Amino acid sequence: MTSTVPTAIQHTDAQPPITMFGPDFPYAYDDFLAHPAGLGQIPATEHGTEVAVIGGGLSGIIAAYELMKMGLKPVVYEADQIGGRLRTVGFEGCDADLTAEMGAMRFPPSSTALQHYIDLVDLKTSAFPNPLAESTPSTVVDLKGESHYAETVEDLPQVYRDVAKAWNDCLEEGADFSDMNRALRERDVPKIREIWAKLVEKLDNQTFYGFLCESEAFKSFRHREIFGQVGFGTGGWDTDFPNSILEILRVVYTEADDHHRGIVGGSQQLPLRLWDREPQKIVHWEPGTSLASLHEGGAPKPAVTRLNRTAGNRVTVTDSSGDIRTFQAAIFTAQSWLLLSKIECDDSLFPIDHWTAMERTHYMESSKLFVPVDRPFWLDKDEETGRDVMSMTLTDRMTRGTYLLDDGPDRPAVICLSYTWCDDSLKWLPLSANERMEVMLKSLGEIYPKVDIRKHIIGNPVTVSWENEPYFMGAFKANLPGHYRYQRRLFTHFMQESLPEDKRGIFLAGDDISWTAGWAEGAVQTALNAVWGVMHHFGGATDATNPGPGDVYDSIAPVELPED
Repeated sequence: MTSTVPTAIQHTDAQPPITMFGPDFPYAYDDFLAHPAGLGQIPATEHGTEVAVIGGGLSGIIAAYELMKMGLKPVVYEADQIGGRLRTVGFEGCDADLTAEMGAMRFPPSSTALQHYIDLVDLKTSAFPNPLAESTPSTVVDLKGESHYAETVEDLPQVYRDVAKAWNDCLEEGADFSDMNRALRERDVPKIREIWAKLVEKLDNQTFYGFLCESEAFKSFRHREIFGQVGFGTGGWDTDFPNSILEILRVVYTEADDHHRGIVGGSQQLPLRLWDREPQKIVHWEPGTSLASLHEGGAPKPAVTRLNRTAGNRVTVTDSSGDIRTFQAAIFTAQSWLLLSKIECDDSLFPIDHWTAMERTHYMESSKLFVPVDRPFWLDKDEETGRDVMSMTLTDRMTRGTYLLDDGPDRPAVICLSYTWCDDSLKWLPLSANERMEVMLKSLGEIYPKVDIRKHIIGNPVTVSWENEPYFMGAFKANLPGHYRYQRRLFTHFMQESLPEDKRGIFLAGDDISWTAGWAEGAVQTALNAVWGVMHHFGGATDATNPGPGDVYDSIAPVELPED
């Protein structure tokens, strides 16, 4: 298979997988979660105390679940539905097990903290059919009206292999790829920090595209163009070209773009199962307690409309029903732009530098459209060529990426007709689901003139444009050049001892607070940071044998760049 990961590191069964999701904060969250001592304890005098958790996505549900286990009472607020961008939908009139992933749909093995919770709720995963992945029967690359059919990368014309080599060489030449990949795999924290400190200082102001242009390996514009349109691993990279190269390096160092798995039955099952789960090891609460049982009617409270500071450095939350509650601590896990727009906030909630960081957050747009079909007809063979009649497709046409998803040859299946980002996503924004489908079918008809996709469709399309979702306003954060300092402020917000007392007690979490936005692992990790912060805020502590992220912060804190 092809991959974004260079071949300088040869994988063997004897090598441990990468389990830290980035060089900025090399903390082993998977070990923290697996330790029998648990994540920590709070004083018995605080048991039963309510803590607001704003946002019922994966980060919020995990934070609430772990706080409940410690004996606190999480009060979860959710404006829409549990899951956030883990959103799985069905098709009207079709079997219930025929679903589409409107948000997160593929997860790398390096998401080991996420995997802890997937295993905890007994979910299964299966290989995701990325372009040229081992589980993908075939891939078609269609550029400038010319199509190439491939079952392995060796089937593509030489220029594509040249582009893959250029990317590998570029990473070695400009970003010490092999040394960093090896250090992450071996959990060599001093080496990770040594390499990364130099790169952050050198590359914080550099775009992804600028990084390519400075490489001798990518001196060819044609190679850069192909790489942008097709890429390797999950598809083209051009929508990321304006972003900071540091964002891209975090992904490729940790193999986040490789060997993806999907959650069987849909990713939204994960937060939903955690919501209903009754943990065996729980403090203060009776056996059989769950997040659902701690909430009236088994449902979260509605959307938050106001957040303000009140006497005693408390956080007061007003929701859309008019209910007002005051808390000693709160965790905010929704996308940070909501604090600037849909939620009325006191300026005193956060230091001014953190407000600036939230205001400067850059979100990527993203759109998808799915249709249900009667069967995986793409596995039929063309009588003339012997090839699959249709393949996973990468193209410079409007669809950009088309994914074929099935659960067996005799069962209904799903096509993700289009998955696009940024400008490509904005092109779809004014169109209805049916209008989008018509444009997509026309584009795919030009690539597969002998295939009548329409005759296989058995239900209406479902679509999403995350930039048009009122409680998201974008798909995920992607830092622009010069944004490292902003991201550091947001990620390290859980360490509050240096903050004035009137700025403590509310903690930021969610994947846009993490160093690896767009990946569920970042949501998990920041949730665990916030849990540590709340525990510390209430006078609690971790077990000495299982130090938490805040306990070891001084030895692994992210690089701090000068502010002047």
